Amino acid sequence: MADMRKPKLAVWKFSSCDGCQLSLLDCEDELLAVAGAVEIAYFLEATRVEIKGPYDISLVEGSITTPHDAARIRKIRRQSKVLITIGACATSGGIQALRNFRDVDGFIKAVYAHPEYIDTLKTSTAIQDHVAVDFELRGCPISKYQLLEVLNAFLNGRKAVIPAHSQCVECKMAGTVCVTVAQGKPCLGPVTQAGCGNLCPGHDRGCYGCFGPKEQPNTASLATRMADLGMERRDIALAFRSFTANAEAFRQEGDVHDDR
Repeated sequence: MADMRKPKLAVWKFSSCDGCQLSLLDCEDELLAVAGAVEIAYFLEATRVEIKGPYDISLVEGSITTPHDAARIRKIRRQSKVLITIGACATSGGIQALRNFRDVDGFIKAVYAHPEYIDTLKTSTAIQDHVAVDFELRGCPISKYQLLEVLNAFLNGRKAVIPAHSQCVECKMAGTVCVTVAQGKPCLGPVTQAGCGNLCPGHDRGCYGCFGPKEQPNTASLATRMADLGMERRDIALAFRSFTANAEAFRQEGDVHDDR
C-alpha cells in the first residue's frame, strides 16, 4: 500500500514581529484545507504540539541577529527537506537591519543597564546569508495568497507563480493614479516587487518598498527622480532604508546618498 503520510510542516520564528506567521492563520477558510493537506509538526503560534523532524517543509520567519540564531538555523536546515523564508526579516534582514548602518555597541550601552549581558551580532541578516534557501517569499507582512500559492506549489511538485514585476504594474491593473506623476510624491513602486495588493498607492501614499527590490531595479534612475522632486540626499538614503534596507540593491543605493 502506498505511503499516505501527510507532509510535515514546521513554522519557525527568529528575530521578527510574528506578522508573517500570522498570515498563515489569516488564511481563514483556506486554513482548513492547508491543515488537511499537511501535518503541522511545529508552529508555536497555533499549537503547543511539537513533533520531531525531519520536516518536509519549513517556513522560516525572522532574521539572524544572535550567535544562537546562527546555530539554530543551521540545525533547522539539516532537518528540513525544503526551507522557505517568509517576510522581509527572513529575506533581507528586516527593519532591524537598520543596525547594520550604525554602531551597535553604542546602542547597547545607551539602552541596557547591563550591556555585558547582551550577546548579539553587529548585523541583522537574511536566512540565505547563513544556509541554503529553497524559496524566498517577500513582504512585510507577506501576502496570504502568495503563501497559499507557494505551499500549493511545493506540495504538488510545481513551480510557484509569484510576480516578479514592479509595484507599478499593480497600480496600473487597479486603475490607481500614479502619486509621483500626479502629485509629485516620492514612491519606491518602480523598483519594488509587486505583492501587497497596491496597498499604499491605493491609499494616496508612495510605496515604502515592503516587498524589496524587483528583478534588475534601476534604483539610480529613481533616486535621480527623487532629487528632481526636491528630496535631500539624506532623505533619499532614508527612503531606501526601511523594511528591506539590507536588500542588496536598496542597501547600495542608500549608501550612495549617505553623507555620514
